Amino acid sequence: QVQLVESGGGSVQAGGFLRLSCKASGNVASIVRMAWFRQISGKEREGVAGFWPGRNEPYYPESLKGRVTVYQDYAINTLYLLINSLEPGDTAMYYCAAASSFDGSPWDDPREHNYWGRGTQVTVSS
Repeated sequence: QVQLVESGGGSVQAGGFLRLSCKASGNVASIVRMAWFRQISGKEREGVAGFWPGRNEPYYPESLKGRVTVYQDYAINTLYLLINSLEPGDTAMYYCAAASSFDGSPWDDPREHNYWGRGTQVTVSS
């Protein structure tokens, strides 16, 4: 069992930045990969950044590459997501997710993650 708790969301003006946190607890040793997803109102959940702890390796969608950064503080089991140059289109509920198995599927497939946080809301105003 793994628990994920996100924090750091809120309201910010366009052009600003946010750092979201995902604190993992429980059987963190079972986590083989993690990711940040977001769900924009009316749209499907989409990957924002992926992370492979065993490799300390990030993954980003082309649409966000250069504007997002993901990294982990292993000492406190916390995965961070930095979003720069925020736009109104970034307004969404942001979720942290983890997977306890890996079958070679794409990192940004929500169905491949079996642990989820409750989400943190990000609202970007123009």
